[in-house]
Amino acid sequence: MDTRYPFAELTDVPEDIRAAILEVQEKSGFIPNVFLLLARRPAEFRAFFAYHDALMLRAESHLSKGEREMIVTSISAANRCTYCVVAHSALLRIYEKKPLVADQVAVNHRTADITPRQRAILDFAHTVNTRSHEVADQDIEVLAAYGLDAEDAWDIASITAFFGLSNRIASTTGLMPNPEFYLMGRVPRAKTE
Repeated sequence: MDTRYPFAELTDVPEDIRAAILEVQEKSGFIPNVFLLLARRPAEFRAFFAYHDALMLRAESHLSKGEREMIVTSISAANRCTYCVVAHSALLRIYEKKPLVADQVAVNHRTADITPRQRAILDFAHTVNTRSHEVADQDIEVLAAYGLDAEDAWDIASITAFFGLSNRIASTTGLMPNPEFYLMGRVPRAKTE
């Protein structure tokens, strides 16, 4: 796989990281390249995935898993991060069960076949991504009209900011998506015996 930095070898990473990677492989059928790239730096791997999970698996949020992946896909496209667009649009296709929506959100969320609530979420995320210094009370009020509170606005901002970091690491390192991501949520998963 072409990248500016070599991937870690599973045999060379600490046991907790190896176990986490093997768990992902068991669940998905492959090891996403981001795991092997970040495993080169164990402390950063642990911090990255701890924060990732705190944001993306937060039970108290009013954001669905699909809405979270919409944020990641749309922001990653705005930031021109190939890895994150391809990987997270695959998850978006799976969570929303609408394969076309992931492509639409990646190209232009304003014309995508999504709900007004989801459009408001993505509008706010794009403001945070490019003009966070302009976020005002009225932006939070727009979200409130769709049943989202200040904590949800925090979640949207945090997901946007975190994946801004992720986009920049992936792009700078030359990280490319695994081929498996391209068909996820588009064709039925092959059953293993």
